[in-house]
Amino acid sequence: MIDKSKKMPTVIFIEPDGAEYPIAVKNGTTARDAAVNNGVPGIDGDCGGECACATCHVHVDAAWIARTGMAEPGGMEANLLQFAEGSTENSRLACQITMTDDLDGLTLRIPDGQH
Repeated sequence: MIDKSKKMPTVIFIEPDGAEYPIAVKNGTTARDAAVNNGVPGIDGDCGGECACATCHVHVDAAWIARTGMAEPGGMEANLLQFAEGSTENSRLACQITMTDDLDGLTLRIPDGQH
């Protein structure tokens, strides 16, 4: 029997114009998969290596960066974010953020350049 009292974590994507897309997802789902599977504009699941990566670039809301962590300097994610238009210190690849109960309500902003 499924326990319907157990709420799935929600990730909220916000477009540059303020349109919001709150999506309830199963634990273990990446933020990118949540966006792609629910038609969130500006998030693409086509990753083809460094030249085509960062198509799931998001800005983590400042209130959440301590929980998601930042891209590790010099790491693969930080290197790929160099290709993302409008990258900031709060930039992450949504494919690298795995949803957990602790991230319920996570707010991710979609960069303007991805539209």
